[in-house]
Amino acid sequence: MRSNQLIFGTLWLLFTGYAFLLAPPVGEASPLENRSDTLQLIIDLSTGKWDGINPLVIALFNLMGVLPMIYACLMLIDGKTQKLRAGLFSAASFGVGAFAILPYLALRVSDPANRVGVASPLENRPSASPIERHGIIKLVDSRWLGISLTIATTVLLSYGISQGNFADFAQQWQTNRFIHVMSLDFCLLTLLLPVLIPDDMKRRHFDNPKLVKALSLIPLFGALYYLCTRPNLSELNSNSAPKTV
Repeated sequence: MRSNQLIFGTLWLLFTGYAFLLAPPVGEASPLENRSDTLQLIIDLSTGKWDGINPLVIALFNLMGVLPMIYACLMLIDGKTQKLRAGLFSAASFGVGAFAILPYLALRVSDPANRVGVASPLENRPSASPIERHGIIKLVDSRWLGISLTIATTVLLSYGISQGNFADFAQQWQTNRFIHVMSLDFCLLTLLLPVLIPDDMKRRHFDNPKLVKALSLIPLFGALYYLCTRPNLSELNSNSAPKTV
């Protein structure tokens, strides 16, 4: 068993078990009542009926739509070098977040040579099997999408932090399973973002271990910065200098 299978598989099992068996609330209302309230909250958040909803919850809910798009910018390209259909995991993540991302991270085959001074098989792959940059790949490879996601993330975080009621959010976090699990999902996805970056850098001949290390230390915005600055895939196919799109 590969180390990523053990680590991410265990994380998936622990997170799933906690979300469905241990997350609050604990016996304060009937399960049917909780499901009804949660469904109504999801409908209101999805349809823009935000009156009376804590801005922190609104921002968090919308960020859980932005995060899967950030992952898609890495996963859909990574999937071109995998036997897995990354698109299925990516699409599912828009609905279930880390419950779909973790299985992909567990099952994918990582480049074993993302260390200094070690040759990488990805470095020789482009000449034999270039990743074609068209359709959805062209979209997720675009720096403009990375910039758009950075702006959206900044706006949502600023709105939630400046307008939100932290005391009310803390109370809901302890009593509402949906908000509790969504918060943990957000934290988990944010912390796992750097996992796919080293292979993506090698795929683009953009191998800078110091940068990878720095990105790993900056939650969320490190990955966004990378998406805004990485060379695009046309470099792999034409062996020309990186271009901005």
